[in-house]
Amino acid sequence: MDGTALTGNPSGMPVLIGTCGWQYRDWRGELYPERVPQRLWLEEYARHFPVVENDGAFYRLPERSTFAAWHDRTPDGFVMAVKASRFLTHVRRLRDPEEPVGRLMHRAAGLGERLGPVLLQLPPTLRADAGLLDDVLGCFPRDVRVAVEPRHASWWTDAIASVLSDRGAALCWADRGSRPVTPLWRTADWGYVRFHEGRAKPWPGYGRRALASWAERIADAWPASGDVYAFFNNDPGGAAVRDATGFVRSVAATGRSAVPPATAEGRSAQPPGPAAEHSA
Repeated sequence: MDGTALTGNPSGMPVLIGTCGWQYRDWRGELYPERVPQRLWLEEYARHFPVVENDGAFYRLPERSTFAAWHDRTPDGFVMAVKASRFLTHVRRLRDPEEPVGRLMHRAAGLGERLGPVLLQLPPTLRADAGLLDDVLGCFPRDVRVAVEPRHASWWTDAIASVLSDRGAALCWADRGSRPVTPLWRTADWGYVRFHEGRAKPWPGYGRRALASWAERIADAWPASGDVYAFFNNDPGGAAVRDATGFVRSVAATGRSAVPPATAEGRSAQPPGPAAEHSA
């Protein structure tokens, strides 16, 4: 099953590029100046990137007041995607989803207009179940975007692609080792991509060729009106910061926009740091 055909005019397509999380101590000196205290790292992050994936919500779902504080600490136009709690995906394993989805959405609503997509990253041992997936997606409000990242090969079937398409949910395109590890199905009019580990040096970075290939895949897949969220999860040593920078340039080289339509005042036009110079 190839999902929706990878066609369309991508000119002008917005690609929102950021990282999975922002609280990494080894990013000091890479993204965060020594003079900036850790309590202000979100504000500093938002000066350089238009979007972040809140990976920490997976481990412990914050209170609504915390989400509201993140809203107030970030500029207009900033977007925060939220990784769903592991209670829903790994403890419940998608069963009885009404309460955990309701709790997630009640708390995340504190972000207001900053709230971006919700990511459901499934356990690698969870086998495909189209009925379970449909039940979970049906619990989310219709105006909330949901991306799903399965990690067991049994999910790559027509039935799963149909559930995602019918619900308007995006199959999360995932990369590991500078190679796609998921089918490149376009199941929604928007996209979600996660970069887990490149194979360039120093590890776990991505090289120019790998980033350029991904920029072309995205450009070929989504039309001009389709938002695409791209997050780098290879945080060790600041690799995610450098690769997000390089990916902005790779996307720009395809003629597409790599910033949101409304850039917040005070945000840098480009993320900091040099682009990756490796070719792997």
